[in-house]
Amino acid sequence: MNKYVKFGLIGVLALGALWAAAFFIKSNSKGAITYDTKNPFIANIEKKTVATGKVIPQDEIEIKPQISGIIDKIYMEEGDPVKAGDLIAVIKVVPNEQALNSANGRVRNAEAALNNIKIEYDRNKTLFDKGVISSQDFNNLKLRYDQAVVELENSKADFRIIRLGSVGGSSSANTNIRATVNGTILEIPVEEGDQVIQSNNFNDGTTIATIADLSRMIFEGKVDEGEVGKLRLGMPLEINLGAIQDQKFEAKLKFIAPKGLEEAGAVQFKIEGEVQVNDSIFIRAGYSANASLVLEKKDSILVIPEALLQFDKETDKPYVELSVGEQKWERRDIEIGISDGVNVEILSGLTESDNVKIWNKTEPIKKGEEEEEESDS
Repeated sequence: MNKYVKFGLIGVLALGALWAAAFFIKSNSKGAITYDTKNPFIANIEKKTVATGKVIPQDEIEIKPQISGIIDKIYMEEGDPVKAGDLIAVIKVVPNEQALNSANGRVRNAEAALNNIKIEYDRNKTLFDKGVISSQDFNNLKLRYDQAVVELENSKADFRIIRLGSVGGSSSANTNIRATVNGTILEIPVEEGDQVIQSNNFNDGTTIATIADLSRMIFEGKVDEGEVGKLRLGMPLEINLGAIQDQKFEAKLKFIAPKGLEEAGAVQFKIEGEVQVNDSIFIRAGYSANASLVLEKKDSILVIPEALLQFDKETDKPYVELSVGEQKWERRDIEIGISDGVNVEILSGLTESDNVKIWNKTEPIKKGEEEEEESDS
């Protein structure tokens, strides 16, 4: 009995080994790869480029003071709508001690000069009325008297400007910072108590506020030098904003920079497009944006998917493989035109009836199969 059991176990083990070997060979064997085909077809192709940039107001106005001092009060906040003439802030003048003392001394000198010439003027007027002195001498004296009066008024005005910021006193255009245009306050970079500098020929001055009309926006971006030559003023742009996902805006190209700037080894040219803003959508200044520009467009042309193309390693010329029988292929050199990244134009070499090989790039081909395919083709 033990003998039959022993032979039975040996037989079971042998069958198991044979089955495992057969399963291993089957799982590691690879059948012949078959390829599908696709016919060329008629379609429209648009060759586009995308410029990255941002949307900014067409004009930004910086409000600067006409006199130096300290911010006494700010009446507006960032984001507030304003009209021309609205009060934004008030400056408290902090006069320069040296200039103030010099102006005060000029006033005293002018008063002393006027008092002196007035005494002489009054005495000579009496003599002129009696006919003692000539009219020419009296007129010369009167001119000196009038000049002394004007000098005193000017010196007092200069003193008030240095001390108070204006001739008339505290409520003046010099100390009151007002909006010069209609729009929205984008930025107020100062706070109450900050010292500000006036705008003059030698200094740009401190910016109190920045105002812009957010209903007039432009796209500002950059394109590569290889594509800038294909751009034309007035070309349509399609603007996509990163902050507004489901909305597209139309624009027209209005500016192409005559000079490029090198960035990361590539020359970029600045472009601007006037964006058509929908009143129902609020666009904030500085939104990141992409602009799509159609560089070239062709309608009703013969195309194939760009993935079907192969390129000769020596000449770098494009070709495809055509079906000439059951899984038999023939090389066909072709000439291609524009591409949109998905389909490519066929200028010559193919017709709509040709069956073009679809390459299965996800499935590797063994060396023996490559040689077999080459012999078949």
